[in-house]
Amino acid sequence: MCGVVGTVSHSPVNQLLYDALLLLQHRGQDAAGIATMNGNSFTMHKANGLVRDVFRTRNMRSLVGNAGIGQVRYPTAGSASSEEEAQPFYVSAPYGIILAHNGNLTNAPSLRVEMAYRDRRHINTSSDTEVLLNVLADELQKETNSAALDETAMFNAVTGVTSRVKGSYAVVSLIAGYGLLAFRDPFGIRPLCIGRIDTPQGPEWMVASESVALEGLGFTFVRDVHPGEAIYVDLDGNFYSRQCVPNAVLTPCIFEYVYMARPDSTIDGVTVYNVRMRMGDYLAEKIRKETNVDEIDVVMPIPDSSRPAAMQVAKKLGIDYREGFFKNRYIGRTFIMPGQAVRKKSVRQKLNAMRIEFKDKTVLIVDDSIVRGTTSFEIVQMARESGAKKVIFASAAPPVRFPNVYGIDMPTRSELVAYGRTDAEINKMIGADQLIYQSVEDMKQAVRDINPNIQQFEASCFDGNYITGDINDSYLDALEAQRNSTAAKADRQRDSSDFARSQLHLHLATED
Repeated sequence: MCGVVGTVSHSPVNQLLYDALLLLQHRGQDAAGIATMNGNSFTMHKANGLVRDVFRTRNMRSLVGNAGIGQVRYPTAGSASSEEEAQPFYVSAPYGIILAHNGNLTNAPSLRVEMAYRDRRHINTSSDTEVLLNVLADELQKETNSAALDETAMFNAVTGVTSRVKGSYAVVSLIAGYGLLAFRDPFGIRPLCIGRIDTPQGPEWMVASESVALEGLGFTFVRDVHPGEAIYVDLDGNFYSRQCVPNAVLTPCIFEYVYMARPDSTIDGVTVYNVRMRMGDYLAEKIRKETNVDEIDVVMPIPDSSRPAAMQVAKKLGIDYREGFFKNRYIGRTFIMPGQAVRKKSVRQKLNAMRIEFKDKTVLIVDDSIVRGTTSFEIVQMARESGAKKVIFASAAPPVRFPNVYGIDMPTRSELVAYGRTDAEINKMIGADQLIYQSVEDMKQAVRDINPNIQQFEASCFDGNYITGDINDSYLDALEAQRNSTAAKADRQRDSSDFARSQLHLHLATED
Protein backbone atom coordinates (compact mmCIF):
# COMPACT_ATOMS: atom_id res chain seq x y z
CA MET A 1 0.00 0.00 0.00
CA CYS A 2 1.37 3.40 -0.99
CA GLY A 3 0.12 6.95 -1.28
CA VAL A 4 0.33 8.94 -4.51
CA VAL A 5 -0.40 12.52 -5.49
CA GLY A 6 -0.20 14.56 -8.69
CA THR A 7 -0.96 18.21 -9.37
CA VAL A 8 -0.99 20.92 -12.04
CA SER A 9 -0.91 24.48 -10.78
CA HIS A 10 -0.18 28.05 -11.86
CA SER A 11 2.53 28.43 -9.23
CA PRO A 12 5.38 26.26 -7.85
CA VAL A 13 4.13 22.92 -6.51
CA ASN A 14 7.08 21.66 -4.44
CA GLN A 15 5.61 22.71 -1.08
CA LEU A 16 2.13 21.58 -2.15
CA LEU A 17 3.38 18.08 -2.94
CA TYR A 18 5.39 17.90 0.28
CA ASP A 19 2.32 18.84 2.33
CA ALA A 20 0.17 16.31 0.45
CA LEU A 21 2.65 13.52 1.19
CA LEU A 22 2.59 14.43 4.88
CA LEU A 23 -1.18 13.94 4.77
CA LEU A 24 -0.66 10.56 3.10
CA GLN A 25 2.23 9.45 5.32
CA HIS A 26 0.06 6.79 6.99
CA ARG A 27 -0.01 4.93 3.67
CA GLY A 28 3.74 4.34 3.60
CA GLN A 29 6.70 5.05 5.84
CA ASP A 30 9.48 3.29 3.98
CA ALA A 31 10.42 5.89 1.33
CA ALA A 32 9.23 9.11 -0.25
CA GLY A 33 9.78 10.87 -3.55
CA ILE A 34 8.74 14.01 -5.44
CA ALA A 35 9.23 14.87 -9.12
CA THR A 36 8.38 18.23 -10.67
CA MET A 37 8.21 19.45 -14.25
CA ASN A 38 9.36 22.84 -15.49
CA GLY A 39 8.56 23.06 -19.20
CA ASN A 40 10.27 20.02 -20.73
CA SER A 41 12.59 19.41 -17.78
CA PHE A 42 12.15 17.13 -14.78
CA THR A 43 13.70 17.40 -11.33
CA MET A 44 13.35 14.62 -8.79
CA HIS A 45 14.39 13.71 -5.27
CA LYS A 46 13.62 10.43 -3.52
CA ALA A 47 15.09 8.40 -0.67
CA ASN A 48 14.26 5.96 2.10
CA GLY A 49 12.61 7.42 5.17
CA LEU A 50 9.69 9.56 6.29
CA VAL A 51 8.70 12.61 4.28
CA ARG A 52 10.04 14.98 6.93
CA ASP A 53 13.45 13.24 6.81
CA VAL A 54 13.79 12.74 3.06
CA PHE A 55 13.30 16.38 2.03
CA ARG A 56 15.59 19.19 3.17
CA THR A 57 15.56 22.83 2.12
CA ARG A 58 18.16 22.22 -0.59
CA ASN A 59 16.04 19.39 -2.03
CA MET A 60 12.90 21.50 -2.04
CA ARG A 61 14.64 24.40 -3.79
CA SER A 62 15.74 22.09 -6.60
CA LEU A 63 12.17 20.87 -7.22
CA VAL A 64 11.08 23.64 -9.58
CA GLY A 65 7.98 23.73 -11.73
CA ASN A 66 4.20 24.13 -11.66
CA ALA A 67 3.36 20.44 -12.12
CA GLY A 68 4.51 17.42 -10.18
CA ILE A 69 3.84 14.03 -8.64
CA GLY A 70 4.81 12.39 -5.36
CA GLN A 71 4.66 9.08 -3.56
CA VAL A 72 5.12 7.57 -0.12
CA ARG A 73 6.15 3.94 -0.36
CA TYR A 74 5.04 0.92 1.57
CA PRO A 75 7.18 -2.14 0.77
CA THR A 76 5.28 -5.21 -0.42
CA ALA A 77 8.00 -7.68 -1.36
CA GLY A 78 10.88 -7.33 1.08
CA SER A 79 12.31 -4.23 -0.62
CA ALA A 80 12.42 -2.09 2.50
CA SER A 81 16.21 -1.66 2.38
CA SER A 82 16.49 -0.78 -1.32
CA GLU A 83 16.55 2.92 -2.08
CA GLU A 84 16.47 2.08 -5.79
CA GLU A 85 12.88 0.96 -5.33
CA ALA A 86 11.75 4.42 -4.18
CA GLN A 87 9.35 6.16 -6.55
CA PRO A 88 8.77 7.97 -8.90
CA PHE A 89 10.55 6.26 -11.82
CA TYR A 90 11.72 7.92 -15.04
CA VAL A 91 12.09 6.81 -18.64
CA SER A 92 13.45 9.08 -21.37
CA ALA A 93 11.51 7.82 -24.38
CA PRO A 94 9.08 8.62 -25.72
CA TYR A 95 8.87 12.30 -24.67
CA GLY A 96 10.13 11.69 -21.16
CA ILE A 97 7.77 10.17 -18.57
CA ILE A 98 7.87 10.09 -14.78
CA LEU A 99 5.47 7.75 -12.99
CA ALA A 100 4.44 6.59 -9.50
CA HIS A 101 1.75 4.13 -8.55
CA ASN A 102 -0.10 2.50 -5.67
CA GLY A 103 -0.85 -1.19 -6.01
CA ASN A 104 0.80 -4.37 -7.21
CA LEU A 105 1.01 -5.95 -10.67
CA THR A 106 0.26 -9.66 -10.53
CA ASN A 107 1.73 -10.39 -13.98
CA ALA A 108 4.91 -8.35 -13.55
CA PRO A 109 7.25 -11.35 -14.21
CA SER A 110 5.74 -12.10 -17.62
CA LEU A 111 5.70 -8.40 -18.48
CA ARG A 112 9.43 -8.21 -17.74
CA VAL A 113 10.07 -10.93 -20.29
CA GLU A 114 7.78 -9.18 -22.75
CA MET A 115 9.62 -5.90 -22.23
CA ALA A 116 13.02 -7.48 -22.81
CA TYR A 117 12.34 -9.70 -25.82
CA ARG A 118 9.47 -8.02 -27.63
CA ASP A 119 9.67 -4.33 -26.78
CA ARG A 120 13.46 -4.18 -26.27
CA ARG A 121 13.11 -2.23 -23.05
CA HIS A 122 15.45 -2.66 -20.11
CA ILE A 123 14.05 -2.94 -16.57
CA ASN A 124 16.70 -1.92 -14.07
CA THR A 125 15.09 -2.72 -10.70
CA SER A 126 12.80 -5.34 -9.19
CA SER A 127 9.99 -2.77 -8.85
CA ASP A 128 6.75 -3.47 -10.67
CA THR A 129 6.33 0.32 -10.96
CA GLU A 130 9.22 0.43 -13.41
CA VAL A 131 7.52 -2.34 -15.38
CA LEU A 132 4.27 -0.36 -15.46
CA LEU A 133 6.12 2.77 -16.57
CA ASN A 134 7.71 0.95 -19.49
CA VAL A 135 4.43 -0.61 -20.56
CA LEU A 136 2.90 2.89 -20.65
CA ALA A 137 5.91 4.23 -22.56
CA ASP A 138 5.62 1.42 -25.10
CA GLU A 139 1.91 2.04 -25.62
CA LEU A 140 2.49 5.80 -26.04
CA GLN A 141 5.20 5.04 -28.59
CA LYS A 142 2.77 2.92 -30.60
CA GLU A 143 0.10 5.62 -30.52
CA THR A 144 2.41 8.41 -31.70
CA ASN A 145 4.55 6.72 -34.36
CA SER A 146 2.62 8.52 -37.07
CA ALA A 147 0.64 11.10 -35.09
CA ALA A 148 1.04 13.90 -32.59
CA LEU A 149 0.61 13.31 -28.89
CA ASP A 150 -2.74 14.57 -27.64
CA GLU A 151 -5.31 13.45 -25.08
CA THR A 152 -6.80 10.93 -27.51
CA ALA A 153 -3.43 9.26 -28.01
CA MET A 154 -2.83 9.22 -24.26
CA PHE A 155 -6.19 7.61 -23.54
CA ASN A 156 -5.63 5.04 -26.29
CA ALA A 157 -2.28 4.24 -24.68
CA VAL A 158 -3.96 3.74 -21.30
CA THR A 159 -6.43 1.37 -22.95
CA GLY A 160 -3.44 -0.59 -24.20
CA VAL A 161 -1.93 -0.64 -20.72
CA THR A 162 -5.12 -1.99 -19.14
CA SER A 163 -5.24 -4.81 -21.70
CA ARG A 164 -1.69 -5.92 -20.85
CA VAL A 165 -1.38 -5.26 -17.12
CA LYS A 166 -3.12 -7.27 -14.40
CA GLY A 167 -3.41 -6.46 -10.72
CA SER A 168 -4.10 -3.25 -8.86
CA TYR A 169 -2.84 0.18 -9.83
CA ALA A 170 -3.67 3.81 -9.21
CA VAL A 171 -1.23 5.79 -11.35
CA VAL A 172 0.03 9.37 -11.50
CA SER A 173 2.47 10.35 -14.24
CA LEU A 174 4.01 13.39 -15.91
CA ILE A 175 4.72 13.60 -19.64
CA ALA A 176 7.43 16.16 -20.39
CA GLY A 177 6.01 19.36 -21.87
CA TYR A 178 2.42 18.09 -21.76
CA GLY A 179 0.99 17.56 -18.28
CA LEU A 180 -0.43 15.10 -15.78
CA LEU A 181 -1.84 11.71 -16.80
CA ALA A 182 -3.54 9.59 -14.11
CA PHE A 183 -5.55 6.38 -14.31
CA ARG A 184 -7.01 3.55 -12.25
CA ASP A 185 -7.23 -0.21 -12.81
CA PRO A 186 -10.46 -1.67 -14.24
CA PHE A 187 -11.62 -2.87 -10.81
CA GLY A 188 -10.76 0.31 -8.95
CA ILE A 189 -8.99 -1.77 -6.32
CA ARG A 190 -6.77 1.09 -5.19
CA PRO A 191 -8.32 4.52 -4.55
CA LEU A 192 -7.70 7.72 -6.52
CA CYS A 193 -9.70 10.94 -6.34
CA ILE A 194 -9.79 14.37 -7.99
CA GLY A 195 -9.74 17.84 -6.44
CA ARG A 196 -9.93 21.36 -7.88
CA ILE A 197 -9.22 24.94 -6.85
CA ASP A 198 -10.40 27.91 -8.92
CA THR A 199 -7.89 30.78 -9.02
CA PRO A 200 -7.75 34.09 -10.94
CA GLN A 201 -5.32 32.40 -13.33
CA GLY A 202 -7.66 29.47 -13.89
CA PRO A 203 -8.38 26.07 -12.30
CA GLU A 204 -5.71 24.05 -10.51
CA TRP A 205 -6.04 20.28 -10.16
CA MET A 206 -4.85 17.56 -7.83
CA VAL A 207 -5.32 13.80 -7.80
CA ALA A 208 -4.47 11.79 -4.69
CA SER A 209 -4.98 8.43 -3.04
CA GLU A 210 -7.31 9.88 -0.41
CA SER A 211 -9.63 12.87 -0.20
CA VAL A 212 -7.95 14.02 3.02
CA ALA A 213 -4.92 15.12 0.98
CA LEU A 214 -7.12 17.27 -1.25
CA GLU A 215 -9.28 18.83 1.43
CA GLY A 216 -6.37 19.37 3.78
CA LEU A 217 -4.75 21.61 1.16
CA GLY A 218 -7.83 23.62 0.25
CA PHE A 219 -8.92 21.71 -2.85
CA THR A 220 -12.58 20.97 -3.39
CA PHE A 221 -13.26 17.26 -3.74
CA VAL A 222 -14.73 16.73 -7.22
CA ARG A 223 -15.10 12.97 -7.51
CA ASP A 224 -13.24 9.67 -7.56
CA VAL A 225 -11.45 8.50 -10.66
CA HIS A 226 -13.68 5.73 -12.01
CA PRO A 227 -12.35 2.17 -12.44
CA GLY A 228 -10.67 1.94 -15.83
CA GLU A 229 -10.80 5.72 -16.32
CA ALA A 230 -7.92 7.99 -17.31
CA ILE A 231 -7.72 11.72 -16.70
CA TYR A 232 -5.33 14.20 -18.32
CA VAL A 233 -4.63 17.78 -17.21
CA ASP A 234 -2.49 19.91 -19.50
CA LEU A 235 -0.14 22.61 -18.26
CA ASP A 236 -2.80 25.29 -18.80
CA GLY A 237 -5.19 23.51 -16.44
CA ASN A 238 -7.51 22.05 -19.08
CA PHE A 239 -9.09 18.82 -17.82
CA TYR A 240 -9.87 15.77 -20.01
CA SER A 241 -11.14 12.31 -19.11
CA ARG A 242 -12.15 9.10 -20.81
CA GLN A 243 -13.41 5.69 -19.74
CA CYS A 244 -10.74 3.41 -21.19
CA VAL A 245 -12.26 0.08 -20.10
CA PRO A 246 -15.95 -0.17 -21.14
CA ASN A 247 -16.86 -3.06 -18.84
CA ALA A 248 -15.06 -1.86 -15.72
CA VAL A 249 -16.78 -2.63 -12.41
CA LEU A 250 -16.01 -0.90 -9.14
CA THR A 251 -14.54 -3.51 -6.79
CA PRO A 252 -12.61 -1.57 -4.14
CA CYS A 253 -10.25 -3.11 -1.63
CA ILE A 254 -12.27 -3.47 1.56
CA PHE A 255 -9.12 -3.38 3.69
CA GLU A 256 -8.91 0.33 2.90
CA TYR A 257 -12.03 0.84 4.99
CA VAL A 258 -10.98 -1.62 7.69
CA TYR A 259 -7.50 -0.29 8.33
CA MET A 260 -5.40 1.53 5.76
CA ALA A 261 -7.27 4.77 5.00
CA ARG A 262 -7.56 7.71 7.35
CA PRO A 263 -10.97 7.89 9.05
CA ASP A 264 -11.53 11.43 7.74
CA SER A 265 -11.20 10.30 4.12
CA THR A 266 -13.99 9.49 1.70
CA ILE A 267 -13.30 6.70 -0.80
CA ASP A 268 -15.71 5.86 -3.62
CA GLY A 269 -18.55 7.69 -1.93
CA VAL A 270 -17.95 6.04 1.43
CA THR A 271 -16.81 7.93 4.52
CA VAL A 272 -14.25 5.69 6.19
CA TYR A 273 -15.25 6.81 9.69
CA ASN A 274 -18.91 5.95 9.07
CA VAL A 275 -18.01 2.49 7.77
CA ARG A 276 -15.95 1.74 10.87
CA MET A 277 -18.87 2.79 13.04
CA ARG A 278 -21.20 0.48 11.10
CA MET A 279 -18.69 -2.34 11.53
CA GLY A 280 -18.97 -1.68 15.25
CA ASP A 281 -22.75 -1.95 15.06
CA TYR A 282 -22.59 -5.36 13.38
CA LEU A 283 -19.80 -6.54 15.67
CA ALA A 284 -21.87 -5.60 18.73
CA GLU A 285 -24.68 -7.89 17.60
CA LYS A 286 -22.22 -10.74 17.10
CA ILE A 287 -20.77 -10.18 20.58
CA ARG A 288 -24.27 -10.17 22.08
CA LYS A 289 -24.96 -13.57 20.51
CA GLU A 290 -21.66 -15.18 21.53
CA THR A 291 -21.00 -13.96 25.07
CA ASN A 292 -22.71 -12.76 28.24
CA VAL A 293 -22.44 -8.98 27.87
CA ASP A 294 -23.56 -8.44 31.49
CA GLU A 295 -20.18 -9.76 32.62
CA ILE A 296 -18.22 -7.19 30.59
CA ASP A 297 -17.11 -4.15 32.59
CA VAL A 298 -15.52 -1.98 29.89
CA VAL A 299 -14.96 -1.78 26.13
CA MET A 300 -11.52 -0.59 24.99
CA PRO A 301 -10.14 0.17 21.52
CA ILE A 302 -6.62 -0.40 20.23
CA PRO A 303 -5.79 3.12 19.05
CA ASP A 304 -6.33 4.53 16.56
CA SER A 305 -8.17 2.84 13.70
CA SER A 306 -10.43 0.65 15.88
CA ARG A 307 -11.77 3.56 17.94
CA PRO A 308 -14.98 4.21 15.90
CA ALA A 309 -15.94 0.53 15.97
CA ALA A 310 -15.22 0.23 19.70
CA MET A 311 -17.33 3.29 20.51
CA GLN A 312 -20.27 1.79 18.64
CA VAL A 313 -19.82 -1.57 20.33
CA ALA A 314 -19.94 0.11 23.73
CA LYS A 315 -22.98 2.19 22.77
CA LYS A 316 -24.93 -0.76 21.33
CA LEU A 317 -24.17 -3.03 24.28
CA GLY A 318 -24.66 -0.35 26.93
CA ILE A 319 -21.18 -0.88 28.38
CA ASP A 320 -18.76 1.79 29.58
CA TYR A 321 -16.22 2.89 26.96
CA ARG A 322 -12.68 3.43 28.24
CA GLU A 323 -9.32 4.37 26.72
CA GLY A 324 -7.02 1.92 28.46
CA PHE A 325 -4.22 1.86 25.88
CA PHE A 326 -2.24 4.95 25.00
CA LYS A 327 -0.21 5.29 21.85
CA ASN A 328 3.26 6.69 21.39
CA ARG A 329 2.80 8.59 18.14
CA TYR A 330 6.50 8.62 17.38
CA ILE A 331 6.60 4.89 16.71
CA GLY A 332 5.75 3.65 13.20
CA ARG A 333 2.71 1.51 12.41
CA THR A 334 3.69 -2.03 13.39
CA PHE A 335 1.66 -3.59 10.58
CA ILE A 336 3.87 -2.05 7.91
CA MET A 337 7.24 -2.51 9.60
CA PRO A 338 9.56 -4.99 7.87
CA GLY A 339 10.64 -8.00 9.91
CA GLN A 340 8.67 -9.93 12.52
CA ALA A 341 11.32 -9.35 15.22
CA VAL A 342 11.17 -5.60 14.71
CA ARG A 343 7.37 -5.72 14.72
CA LYS A 344 7.21 -7.69 17.97
CA LYS A 345 9.70 -5.43 19.72
CA SER A 346 7.84 -2.29 18.73
CA VAL A 347 4.41 -3.24 20.13
CA ARG A 348 5.17 -2.34 23.74
CA GLN A 349 7.10 0.72 22.66
CA LYS A 350 4.04 1.80 20.71
CA LEU A 351 1.32 1.08 23.31
CA ASN A 352 1.15 1.56 27.06
CA ALA A 353 -1.62 0.11 29.24
CA MET A 354 -3.05 2.24 32.07
CA ARG A 355 -3.38 -0.13 35.03
CA ILE A 356 -6.28 1.69 36.71
CA GLU A 357 -8.58 0.91 33.75
CA PHE A 358 -7.83 -2.85 33.81
CA LYS A 359 -7.51 -3.88 37.43
CA ASP A 360 -10.08 -6.52 38.43
CA LYS A 361 -12.21 -5.95 35.32
CA THR A 362 -13.53 -8.08 32.49
CA VAL A 363 -12.28 -6.17 29.48
CA LEU A 364 -13.59 -6.32 25.92
CA ILE A 365 -10.76 -5.22 23.64
CA VAL A 366 -11.72 -4.19 20.10
CA ASP A 367 -9.15 -4.11 17.30
CA ASP A 368 -9.69 -3.33 13.62
CA SER A 369 -8.25 -6.67 12.46
CA ILE A 370 -5.90 -9.50 13.36
CA VAL A 371 -3.28 -10.30 10.73
CA ARG A 372 -0.21 -12.00 12.15
CA GLY A 373 -1.43 -12.22 15.74
CA THR A 374 1.82 -10.92 17.24
CA THR A 375 0.36 -7.57 18.26
CA SER A 376 -2.82 -9.20 19.59
CA PHE A 377 -0.84 -11.56 21.83
CA GLU A 378 1.23 -8.72 23.25
CA ILE A 379 -1.89 -6.61 23.88
CA VAL A 380 -3.66 -9.44 25.72
CA GLN A 381 -0.57 -9.96 27.88
CA MET A 382 -0.39 -6.23 28.65
CA ALA A 383 -4.03 -6.29 29.76
CA ARG A 384 -3.43 -9.27 32.05
CA GLU A 385 -0.25 -7.74 33.50
CA SER A 386 -2.28 -4.60 34.24
CA GLY A 387 -4.72 -6.59 36.37
CA ALA A 388 -7.57 -7.61 34.03
CA LYS A 389 -9.39 -10.63 35.42
CA LYS A 390 -10.73 -11.63 31.99
CA VAL A 391 -9.86 -10.53 28.44
CA ILE A 392 -12.29 -10.86 25.54
CA PHE A 393 -10.79 -9.92 22.19
CA ALA A 394 -13.02 -8.78 19.31
CA SER A 395 -11.99 -8.02 15.74
CA ALA A 396 -14.01 -5.56 13.64
CA ALA A 397 -12.85 -7.52 10.57
CA PRO A 398 -13.17 -11.24 9.79
CA PRO A 399 -10.22 -13.65 10.04
CA VAL A 400 -7.45 -12.86 7.56
CA ARG A 401 -7.08 -16.37 6.13
CA PHE A 402 -5.58 -15.76 2.69
CA PRO A 403 -2.60 -13.86 1.25
CA ASN A 404 -3.13 -10.48 -0.34
CA VAL A 405 -1.50 -9.91 -3.74
CA TYR A 406 -2.85 -6.46 -4.56
CA GLY A 407 -0.46 -4.29 -2.60
CA ILE A 408 -0.81 -5.09 1.12
CA ASP A 409 2.18 -6.58 2.93
CA MET A 410 0.76 -9.95 3.93
CA PRO A 411 1.55 -12.18 0.98
CA THR A 412 2.55 -15.47 2.64
CA ARG A 413 0.26 -17.97 4.26
CA SER A 414 2.69 -18.82 7.06
CA GLU A 415 2.51 -15.22 8.31
CA LEU A 416 -1.27 -15.26 8.80
CA VAL A 417 -2.40 -16.45 12.22
CA ALA A 418 -5.82 -17.48 10.84
CA TYR A 419 -4.50 -19.52 7.91
CA GLY A 420 -5.48 -23.16 8.45
CA ARG A 421 -6.60 -22.53 12.03
CA THR A 422 -9.98 -22.49 13.75
CA ASP A 423 -11.11 -19.51 15.80
CA ALA A 424 -10.49 -21.55 18.96
CA GLU A 425 -6.91 -22.25 17.92
CA ILE A 426 -6.34 -18.57 17.15
CA ASN A 427 -7.79 -17.61 20.51
CA LYS A 428 -5.35 -19.95 22.23
CA MET A 429 -2.44 -18.45 20.31
CA ILE A 430 -3.22 -14.86 21.26
CA GLY A 431 -3.96 -15.86 24.86
CA ALA A 432 -7.45 -14.37 25.22
CA ASP A 433 -10.32 -15.85 27.23
CA GLN A 434 -12.58 -15.48 24.20
CA LEU A 435 -12.16 -14.34 20.59
CA ILE A 436 -14.99 -12.90 18.49
CA TYR A 437 -14.63 -12.09 14.80
CA GLN A 438 -16.80 -9.98 12.50
CA SER A 439 -18.44 -11.99 9.72
CA VAL A 440 -17.39 -11.43 6.10
CA GLU A 441 -20.91 -10.56 5.00
CA ASP A 442 -21.47 -8.08 7.85
CA MET A 443 -18.18 -6.36 6.98
CA LYS A 444 -19.25 -5.97 3.36
CA GLN A 445 -22.74 -4.87 4.35
CA ALA A 446 -21.26 -2.12 6.54
CA VAL A 447 -19.84 -0.53 3.38
CA ARG A 448 -23.01 -1.10 1.36
CA ASP A 449 -25.00 0.61 4.10
CA ILE A 450 -23.09 3.81 3.30
CA ASN A 451 -22.98 3.38 -0.50
CA PRO A 452 -25.46 0.80 -1.84
CA ASN A 453 -24.01 1.22 -5.34
CA ILE A 454 -20.94 -0.80 -4.38
CA GLN A 455 -21.93 -4.41 -4.76
CA GLN A 456 -18.55 -6.10 -5.17
CA PHE A 457 -15.35 -5.92 -3.12
CA GLU A 458 -11.76 -7.00 -3.37
CA ALA A 459 -11.78 -8.96 -0.11
CA SER A 460 -9.42 -11.79 -1.04
CA CYS A 461 -7.58 -11.81 2.29
CA PHE A 462 -10.92 -12.61 3.96
CA ASP A 463 -12.83 -14.67 1.40
CA GLY A 464 -10.08 -16.06 -0.88
CA ASN A 465 -11.67 -14.64 -4.04
CA TYR A 466 -8.98 -13.07 -6.28
CA ILE A 467 -10.92 -10.88 -8.67
CA THR A 468 -8.25 -10.52 -11.38
CA GLY A 469 -8.64 -14.22 -12.18
CA ASP A 470 -4.91 -14.97 -12.50
CA ILE A 471 -4.09 -16.12 -8.95
CA ASN A 472 -3.79 -19.81 -8.09
CA ASP A 473 -1.83 -21.98 -5.65
CA SER A 474 1.21 -22.05 -7.95
CA TYR A 475 1.30 -18.27 -8.01
CA LEU A 476 1.05 -18.10 -4.21
CA ASP A 477 3.74 -20.78 -3.79
CA ALA A 478 6.11 -18.82 -6.04
CA LEU A 479 5.35 -15.57 -4.23
CA GLU A 480 5.98 -17.19 -0.87
CA ALA A 481 9.28 -18.69 -2.05
CA GLN A 482 10.40 -15.30 -3.37
CA ARG A 483 9.50 -13.56 -0.14
CA ASN A 484 11.26 -16.17 1.99
CA SER A 485 14.36 -15.88 -0.19
CA THR A 486 14.33 -12.10 0.10
CA ALA A 487 13.86 -12.29 3.86
CA ALA A 488 16.73 -14.79 4.19
CA LYS A 489 19.00 -12.51 2.16
CA ALA A 490 18.08 -9.56 4.38
CA ASP A 491 18.82 -11.67 7.48
CA ARG A 492 22.24 -12.63 6.07
CA GLN A 493 23.02 -8.99 5.33
CA ARG A 494 21.92 -8.01 8.83
CA ASP A 495 24.01 -10.80 10.41
CA SER A 496 27.03 -9.74 8.34
CA SER A 497 26.58 -6.14 9.42
CA ASP A 498 26.24 -7.15 13.07
CA PHE A 499 29.42 -9.29 12.78
CA ALA A 500 31.33 -6.40 11.20
CA ARG A 501 30.26 -4.07 14.00
CA SER A 502 31.29 -6.59 16.66
CA GLN A 503 34.70 -7.00 15.02
CA LEU A 504 35.14 -3.23 14.92
CA HIS A 505 34.26 -2.95 18.61
CA LEU A 506 36.69 -5.78 19.41
CA HIS A 507 39.45 -4.08 17.42
CA LEU A 508 38.89 -0.75 19.15
CA ALA A 509 38.84 -2.42 22.55
CA THR A 510 42.12 -4.21 21.76
CA GLU A 511 43.71 -0.94 20.67
CA ASP A 512 42.65 0.69 23.94
